[in-house]
Amino acid sequence: MSNLNQSHSSFSNRDAIPLSVFNQEKHANILRTDEEAIEAAKLLAIEFAKEASLRDQERRLPLEQIQQYSQSGLWAINVPKEYGGLQAKYRTLAEVVKTISSVDPSLGQIAQNHWVFVEHIRLDASPAQKSFFFDLLLKGIRFGNAFSEKGSKNVADLKTTITKTEHGYELNGEKFFATGALLAHWIPTVAVDDAGLVYAGLVPRDTEGLTIINDWSGFGQRTTASGTVQLNKVLVREEYVVPIYKAFERPTPAGAISQFIQAAVDAGIARGAIQETIDYVKNHARPWIDSGIEKATDDPYTIASIGELKIKLRAAEAVLDLAGDAIDTAIVNTTEEQVAEATLLVAEAKVLTTEIAILASNKLFELSGARSTLQELNLDRHWRNARTHTLHDPVRWKFNIVGNYYLNGVLPPRHPWS
Repeated sequence: MSNLNQSHSSFSNRDAIPLSVFNQEKHANILRTDEEAIEAAKLLAIEFAKEASLRDQERRLPLEQIQQYSQSGLWAINVPKEYGGLQAKYRTLAEVVKTISSVDPSLGQIAQNHWVFVEHIRLDASPAQKSFFFDLLLKGIRFGNAFSEKGSKNVADLKTTITKTEHGYELNGEKFFATGALLAHWIPTVAVDDAGLVYAGLVPRDTEGLTIINDWSGFGQRTTASGTVQLNKVLVREEYVVPIYKAFERPTPAGAISQFIQAAVDAGIARGAIQETIDYVKNHARPWIDSGIEKATDDPYTIASIGELKIKLRAAEAVLDLAGDAIDTAIVNTTEEQVAEATLLVAEAKVLTTEIAILASNKLFELSGARSTLQELNLDRHWRNARTHTLHDPVRWKFNIVGNYYLNGVLPPRHPWS
């Protein structure tokens, strides 16, 4: 198996991953309360932490862990109550994402677009589609992601096409940054029709013409398998096609939810980096020669730096919670004003979680000393993960969105990157 997980390996979804990763001998657990969901995430995090560094070093995909994760019921916690789901609060979803990401940010990111597409089904799918897909999700089915492309004019300039045929639709194109697709049962694929409208064709993993290539070579988030999806005359049944463009023709929290989960991953990375710093300083760091102290934990500058990190993390998480509450309100009261409030709070949270993730993963080395850079410790994974994941949707534009609203009364744009 080790040769299958190396950088630049080329293999399809059908012959590279053991079928046991997709087998479901029993249905996933059904979580009934937000508290159950948070507790389930904490228990999983204990297990996921055990070989997280080794998986990163070896680019070893989390095959067993992804099964445990989806079978726990956590991947279905935003399924609406009327369809049998928990419909957890979004601050609860953020807590789940942060908890998992604090020990393995790749696992935290893999489920990211799954939850985003759950919301698109709620917003844009027909009643029959909702019943069908929500039932699958409650049983433990995983969605992947075939959304973004590389080499186009900008992130919204999609070249993948969806064409009506006599018996349904046909998808053609190539995707990249396809996080989770390699390990998913279904691949929601975003494409444009002849009129330029954006649809999602949900494609079962064993569909002819669908090839998933594990060519993700990023220095961070190494085990997300965020590589290429190729679509060559992929046929999609009409009942598997969702008009996701509708979510952005009217005020909805779809874009805010997409960005919210991104921010939660970054907050989790910060949590993990800060805890790693505390553990290393306690157990390995030495006091500076001029300090006159016996232990690194008594260094007043180190103490102050840990205080700074904890304060900034708490502030970032507090704004993230406010953003989650605003999303919950926007789901119930979907007005232009409420959606704008949710989007603005998410933008603010994205700025703060980005800043603390990068600061914490950098301070780890400053406070721990030169020995912390030894390759065998692999502590650089925190910085690599922070720097890689925070590149999703630049925060310089978050400042612009917030400032333009308060200065000029301009509403945030309606798309998944605002």
